[in-house]
Amino acid sequence: MGREALFESCVLPPEKRRALFAAFIAVCQKTQIYFLWRPNLLDEGDNHVIELAVAAEAQAIVTHNLADFARSELRFPALRVLTPAQLLKEDA
Repeated sequence: MGREALFESCVLPPEKRRALFAAFIAVCQKTQIYFLWRPNLLDEGDNHVIELAVAAEAQAIVTHNLADFARSELRFPALRVLTPAQLLKEDA
């Protein structure tokens, strides 16, 4: 949320983005991680995202960063990686 470059084309002003994020956080659940897998993604900094998703029993990771998640050495067949547009299209 603090990297303004990510929101250059966003139609929402910063105060509305913060309100949306606060509403999102209000319905989230904190998840403990008791393991440290290294799925060995292209970007080492993304490995924790898969760890969190598996620990939370998530059905999908929603990101614009599909390329880095495509080449994981560890596979989780029940966990999909989608763009926001793909997720919205599924729910339509």
